[in-house]
Amino acid sequence: MAVYQGARARTIALPRAPHLAEAPALPRRRARAAVRARRGPNRLGMVLGGIVVAFMLAFFSLAQEVRVSATTYDIGRLQLEHERLDARVQELTSDLNRLGREPAVRKLALDAGLGQLGDAVVLPAR
Repeated sequence: MAVYQGARARTIALPRAPHLAEAPALPRRRARAAVRARRGPNRLGMVLGGIVVAFMLAFFSLAQEVRVSATTYDIGRLQLEHERLDARVQELTSDLNRLGREPAVRKLALDAGLGQLGDAVVLPAR
């Protein structure tokens, strides 16, 4: 038979009379189970929780850093595209200025197989 602290021996022959308290019973204070069991807070759980929070903060910081670097890459790419388009606009403007003058138009017409116009025909008025 195992003996536990606070256990009472059983009598086989005669049951005992109920035990009456000699002092008036005071209302008991309710205590948490951990306090009654004399256990403190679980330090391992707190350490693991701290590690999880630290990793979450580090992951959030990394995600923000990746977003900033991707945005910086996009800005650099767009600036290069803008410079390329500006160079193309300057090239087209200079081509229009060069080709819009009379000698260039005459040369392009002759190259295309067109001939020089004859003298102007003047019609008499009626």
